[in-house]
Amino acid sequence: MIALFIAAALAAQSQPTEPAWTWTLYDDAVPVVLANEVPDTARLRATLECDPGTSVARLTLYGGAAMAGMARVTAGEASSVAEAAAAPAGASKFALRTDHPVFAAFTVDGRMTIAVGDQRRPVEVPAAHLAKLRRFAELCSG
Repeated sequence: MIALFIAAALAAQSQPTEPAWTWTLYDDAVPVVLANEVPDTARLRATLECDPGTSVARLTLYGGAAMAGMARVTAGEASSVAEAAAAPAGASKFALRTDHPVFAAFTVDGRMTIAVGDQRRPVEVPAAHLAKLRRFAELCSG
């Protein structure tokens, strides 16, 4: 019995751990960037970028199939449309107004969904990182 316990403990130690994904706000340069990333790597799930005061956020989603065409963006009870453009390496790009009710709803609970045809991509900012999202919106708004 003790041998099984020791073997299980050794196996657990040898398992590689999944790196921690986080949201990081880079507000000391232009453009301002809020990134869903594994720090100190090139691994990204999403980035929000803006030039301060422009009220326009550029969202890039990484991974999955690239989305192109008219997108339906929803957050809370609000919805809007945005043009989705395919980007290199399977990324998808969107432009969103930070003063639109969809973005305002996104800053409340950190949940937004983007759909193009049958493709749906959620963007979720956990509660612990909502202050970063709100600061991003504040810096971007004109």
